[in-house]
Amino acid sequence: MQIAPFAVEEWMNRYETQARCNIAETCVDSISLDELLALCQQPRQAFLDQLAKRPLTYGDIVGSPEYLEGVCSLYRTIQPQNILSTHGAAGANHLLFYSLIEPGDRVISVTPTYQQLYSIPSSFGAEVVLLPLRPEEGWLPNLDALRRLAADGAKMICINNPNNPTGALMEDSLLEQIVEIARSAGAYLLCDEVYRGLNQDGSKTASVADLYEKGISIGSMSKVFSMAGLRLGWIATRDKAALDACLSHRDYSLISCGMLDEQIAALALANKEKLLERNIALIRENLRILLDWAAEDPHFSLLPPKAGTTALVQYDLAPESVDFCRGLLEQAGVLVVPGDCFGQKKSFRIGYACAADVLRDGLRLLSAYARTV
Repeated sequence: MQIAPFAVEEWMNRYETQARCNIAETCVDSISLDELLALCQQPRQAFLDQLAKRPLTYGDIVGSPEYLEGVCSLYRTIQPQNILSTHGAAGANHLLFYSLIEPGDRVISVTPTYQQLYSIPSSFGAEVVLLPLRPEEGWLPNLDALRRLAADGAKMICINNPNNPTGALMEDSLLEQIVEIARSAGAYLLCDEVYRGLNQDGSKTASVADLYEKGISIGSMSKVFSMAGLRLGWIATRDKAALDACLSHRDYSLISCGMLDEQIAALALANKEKLLERNIALIRENLRILLDWAAEDPHFSLLPPKAGTTALVQYDLAPESVDFCRGLLEQAGVLVVPGDCFGQKKSFRIGYACAADVLRDGLRLLSAYARTV
């Protein structure tokens, strides 16, 4: 089986450890276990003693009850039987396509987005049709275009909300219209929702798993909850046949997720409001830093993100994005991701949810580098 190189991940794999200032990271500033326990007012020694005493079995195959209940609290209609624990959101997306998509199936995916959403179904022999998102439309799907594509028949429509890399946000009214398009085509509606919960205005955006009987939500502990090291994600859907298919295929590749990881995640989800308060405060402050920088440097511009942790920054300098970003790393030690990794010219993706001092330093060095090219 042939699959396209995963551009953004290959870039991060190649260069992440070389950066002195990493402003490419997409997780909200990662939290330590000590910080989590303090935030949750959990007695440290008692929690560690409980972890240390647990027999290291497979644990609960579909996910521990406490973890599943925590995930359910992120939705309106989802129950534990509607959730499947996975190895991160990346594992969830891969498992879902592997379980539901066959050669010849039509899959519609927005772009730019996380490359999994179109490259994996393409590798399985699906007919993948891309729906371009455009800055003049706020990086949001054009409903007329989507309707025309779906009218020809579609097995699955793939969206990403909030969007990576642009930070665009589909409001509930737009999601409901997309649901009606999917319903009219009889299509699954897959939404990668790994940044859901990080709206700049503090509002809460609906999940497609709550809005649509064939809606499939992908989430994780990595971005919103600052715990990428747990490698925990999930599939949430009320479509029992789809979830059963995923569980059947999951037996061949995963069996279960880590029981200790799920115990830590369950604690975080039980205290999600405290974590969200921390993380929303951080992205609000950092977005102000990013927008102030862009307003002061004439070489750079961006459509302000409404949610998530990423923004797509355009520039007016000569080098193409790969050369620009490689030079930035080599000369200034600053890591961002070339826009070409997302099919976007003369741009780069920045992750602005790192520690504020890291962001300030990275932007200062970025402007200094721009004056040399």
